[in-house]
Amino acid sequence: MDIANQLILLGSALLLVSILAGMLSSRIGAPLLLVFLGLGMVAGEDGLGVQFDNFESAYLIGSLALAIILFDGGLRTPLRSIRVAWGPASVLASLGVLLTAAITGGAAIFLLDLSPLAGLLTGAIVASTDAAAVFLLLHQRGMELRRRLGATLEVESGVNDPMAVFLTITLVELVVAGGGDITFTVLHSFLLQLGLGAVFGIGGGLLLAVLVNRLDLAPGLYPVFVIAAACAMFGLTQVTGGSGFLAVYLAGIVAGNRRLRANQLIRRFHDGMAWISQIVMFLILGLLVTPSSLVEDIVPGTIIALVLIFIARPIATFICLLPFSFTREEKLFISWVGLRGAVPIFLAIIPVLGGLDNAMQYFNVTFIVVLLSLLLQGWTIPLVARRLNLELPPVSEAEGRVDLDLSPQIDRDLVGYRLTETATAVSKPFRNIQLPPRVRLIVVLRDGSVVPKYKIEALYPGDYVLLLCPPEEALAADKLFSGRRGYARREVRLGDFVFAGTKKMGSLADEYDLPVNRQQRDLTVGQLLANLLPNSPSIGDRVAIGTVELVIRAIQDEQITEVGLVLEPGKLHLLPPGLSGRLATLVARLRRRPVTVDGNDRADEPPVPPRPGLLQRLRTALLRQ
Repeated sequence: MDIANQLILLGSALLLVSILAGMLSSRIGAPLLLVFLGLGMVAGEDGLGVQFDNFESAYLIGSLALAIILFDGGLRTPLRSIRVAWGPASVLASLGVLLTAAITGGAAIFLLDLSPLAGLLTGAIVASTDAAAVFLLLHQRGMELRRRLGATLEVESGVNDPMAVFLTITLVELVVAGGGDITFTVLHSFLLQLGLGAVFGIGGGLLLAVLVNRLDLAPGLYPVFVIAAACAMFGLTQVTGGSGFLAVYLAGIVAGNRRLRANQLIRRFHDGMAWISQIVMFLILGLLVTPSSLVEDIVPGTIIALVLIFIARPIATFICLLPFSFTREEKLFISWVGLRGAVPIFLAIIPVLGGLDNAMQYFNVTFIVVLLSLLLQGWTIPLVARRLNLELPPVSEAEGRVDLDLSPQIDRDLVGYRLTETATAVSKPFRNIQLPPRVRLIVVLRDGSVVPKYKIEALYPGDYVLLLCPPEEALAADKLFSGRRGYARREVRLGDFVFAGTKKMGSLADEYDLPVNRQQRDLTVGQLLANLLPNSPSIGDRVAIGTVELVIRAIQDEQITEVGLVLEPGKLHLLPPGLSGRLATLVARLRRRPVTVDGNDRADEPPVPPRPGLLQRLRTALLRQ
């Protein structure tokens, strides 16, 4: 009995400390998942002395937690993200994982003196990006990315886990069996897992939505029913030989894009469950690690991590995205956001359970790779996004908004707002407030009383406004009635000058001497941008015309309504200007010729005619900084 009480106390204390530590990590910019992992290590055998080495329990808890995280990620993935990102995301999640595993596995074979199968197993364990890490770190501090870019990263992280799980289990079986030609068996198993996962996921998501809308349950039971159904779907798919992880992710997408009864209650409950799952999974995986046992593998593990981060992931990303119209900056960012988190550590448990020789070496190397990934990549994602000019202004959270659930057969939501001083509609003549299409004002409450519509002269702070609002007009309603509670502002350059998307291109070309032909002069700026972009326009997309750059600032009803003009488009600028300048000067001295950095000539040595070669190419690359 005392042991049970002590376990309850220890578990709850770790959860509380993790939550409080998370508040501190967001202030200093540390990856939140790294904090959870570190707390598990501190509480472990080399720290507070908690001994936990039950890999079977860790695998069970990790499977369940990952299923809940993926289901929650699917619930929050809109179909428009799937439409714009399914092509590149699916290639990255399949071919990208294979390429990453092969390149990283080659490094493991050389560094750890492994057989080809064992080396490839090491690469497969760390090949997939982690859904929990990507979902959390992309949104932890309000960072906003271009729609297609962010959607590709999130969808890839949700879909590539089944490929990594399949590769890991298959390679463990091959290592145990001593190899052999089982090409047909592997292909059959892969297609079976993929096919059953897709069928159970799509079918289960549709069935789940129908049941939620037809069953008459107590309000608090709807989210419990949904999470129980998701776990049952995961277990059923796994038992029948399919990929349960793919099934729950697809089920979440299908159900999350349909109108559900108690929708807001379900989403809030699952948001909390996803947080608990992430904390518990990282704490348990941290407890499994004994830091003193990592010493032997720290050097090869670090080199493997660097190969993965700087060689394998970038090569796989650039090859997979060749057929797609991503810019060089976007490809670099996608390759950098190859975050490793709980999934690789979870997969590293499989060799231990399979009884492989040197199984703990797989686990230790994987843990080192995850730590370095979270430290190097997780800590620098916002910085890299800004350096590559890919970040958009953060979308402020709506303050004072409350959603009330209606029947799913009604195509509108009941939305309430408590007006604050920062709301757009406050203190303006009521007759001048134009509501969005199909939005109807139901009632205004002031000082506890209903204000008749004919007596409303203006809206004031403290008023409560109740609306019937179609889901597609929710953002427009927020702009009118919500206070804006923003994040700390970062300067995001979306144009030196701003003008309407309806402005004639000919007029703009005359003002800035832009090289456009006769047909382009007759178009509006918005129409020209839509024609020049390879994909559907989204905020932040850029097009270079002559010596300037046009960037989309606002879109409404699929039409470009606001455009910014950048007079001096920024170059690719990963290094700080001062550092890049010093490096460029050093290279110039080696070449014994002058160089211009930041507009100043530095001629320490007499010029000599340029000689083509490695130093010349290095100097040219540095000068671009």
